[in-house]
Order: sequence, then structure tokens, then C-alpha cells
Amino acid sequence: MYSVFWSYMANSQAASELRWHPLLREWVAVATERQGRPQLPEDWCPFCPGSGRAPDDYDVCLYANDFPAFSFENAPFSPEADLFKATGARGACDVVLYSPNHRLLPSQLAVEQWKKVIELWTKRTVELFADPDVRYVSVFENAGGAIGVTMPHPHGQIYGLPFIPPLVQTELDSARDYFREQSACLYCRILAKEMEDGRRLVASNDSFVAFLPYFGRFPSEMQICARRHLGDLQELSEGEWMDLASLLKIVRQKYDNLYGFPMPLMMLLRQRPAVGEHSYFHFHIDFLPIQRSETKLKYLAAVESGLGTFLNDTRAEEQAALLRGAEPKT
Repeated sequence: MYSVFWSYMANSQAASELRWHPLLREWVAVATERQGRPQLPEDWCPFCPGSGRAPDDYDVCLYANDFPAFSFENAPFSPEADLFKATGARGACDVVLYSPNHRLLPSQLAVEQWKKVIELWTKRTVELFADPDVRYVSVFENAGGAIGVTMPHPHGQIYGLPFIPPLVQTELDSARDYFREQSACLYCRILAKEMEDGRRLVASNDSFVAFLPYFGRFPSEMQICARRHLGDLQELSEGEWMDLASLLKIVRQKYDNLYGFPMPLMMLLRQRPAVGEHSYFHFHIDFLPIQRSETKLKYLAAVESGLGTFLNDTRAEEQAALLRGAEPKT
């Protein structure tokens, strides 16, 4: 059963704003009300049925973030950037509750349950694409306390943003330039080369391929790439929904089996922007883990965070072999 829950907490939170960073040419969201969000509460979870916040009965649920960085209640967004000038953080911050079961890991979700999650991702993407304030829809998940998760209940998030995020824009520019120069899709070419090489492949089915990119920046970084050239969730067929659900479960199981505990990671769906023509873009999902060994985390320190140059402590070919061997438990 699908549920949509839109009641925000009644409080006097200040509206979020966007400030332009003229040196990096990117927007910074200032959302001070997020300081008050709960930090791993032990005796109460707002995402559980009967909590007084989530519905009393649901299967998967779209829940409006209680501490949103972006909201349609904020002032309108203006793309005209200037020094020391703020604009409204207009948009949406949704939470996607994967299951009513508080203790269920994403890797433990049934394939049919993942399919319901994908359907909800798609439904909300369609709604946000239709909103004139939204230019990009980001579906993502933060998993694990080491990532900074504040609620252990299985969930992901959907942001409707009034601008295209900088890393997405970089991908768009690269894909556009490659298409202009080669008359081909950059992602399709990468996928073809990865399949030809084979050493970095992890799992696949009729519709999707999971592999560790040759150029990965994070330890055991993985990408799920659609075999068919398509731009966003809306273009997936029902059969592709099921294939994606199946591969998501396999990938999450392999990650959790790699070191014998749930892998702290970020999962991001990359889809085309809501506005404009981007036929050169190709739908894919990125997994960015931060566990570099069984006992060590990868911290993004000065070189990564300050310079933007990543130091990967693992080799994709070796990690792919380990992940192929991390067989899912039935």
C-alpha cells in the first residue's frame, strides 16, 4: 500500500536560503533549522507506523522532511548570482520510507519491495518534473552512521532542486561534448568497454549492469548502468523496474557481505534534468562507499574536500573480484 504523508512539523523554523559561492560558482544552502533534527533516537522513531508522525499503516511511504533544506514555502529562487546576495531555497525535500519494519536493512528488502520503492521514486519524479520551480530531481540514500545518518529506519530521500547541482552539470557537459565530438553516448561507450574488459563487472541482468568504474574515486565505488539508452526513471518499463529492483538487492547484499556488516555508503540516482533537452544523458546509479577495508574508513580530507582530487585506496579490479565473491544469502 502506498502512502503519502505531507504534514510538516508546526514550528517557527527559519526559511532556508541559497548563497552564491563566486569562487566555485555554485550554490550553498543555508538551513540552520536542520541543527534541531533528532540524532539516532533510541526510544522513538517518526518513520514507524503508530509514531504519531508516519501513517499508522503503510507499505512504502513518501514523507515530507521535517527539517527541509528546500521547500516550496520558501521564497522564489533567482538564478541571478551576485556577491553577498541570497535567494530562496525553493524546492522539495522528501523522505522515502522503504518499509514499515524499523530494523530491516536495505539489503534485506524483498525484490518486490524494491520494485515498490522504484515505483514511488518514479511517481514523485513525474510530479516534481512538472513543477516550474524544479530543475533537477535527485533521488538518493545515505546509509550508515559513518555517513551521518540520523534515523536508522530504512529510507532514502528525494530532493527537488531549483538549479542543476555542480557535479551533475559537469557530467552533463562531458556527455554533451562527447556526443558532439563522437556522435555517441559517453555512458554507452563506457559500459561497452567495461563489458568487453570484464574484470570490473560485479553483476548483471537483461536490463542493467553493475560494475566498478575504471576511474572510481571511492573505495569499491560501483555504478549500475542501464543497457538501454534512456534518460530518467519515467522511461523505464515495468520489466526494467523489476530488473532494477533485482539488481539493487544483489548489489546491496554484496556490499553488506563484503566485510560482514552493513556497508556505509551513498546511493545516488543520476537522471536527466527536469528542464531542457538532454538526449545525450544516460540513466545510471552511483554507489559511493566509504569503507576501505574491514577495519578502516575512507575520510575525505584536505586533498579530496579541499582540492577536489580523490585518492582511492583500493583498486577497482581487486575490489570487483571480492564483490563478485560476496555471494548474496538467500
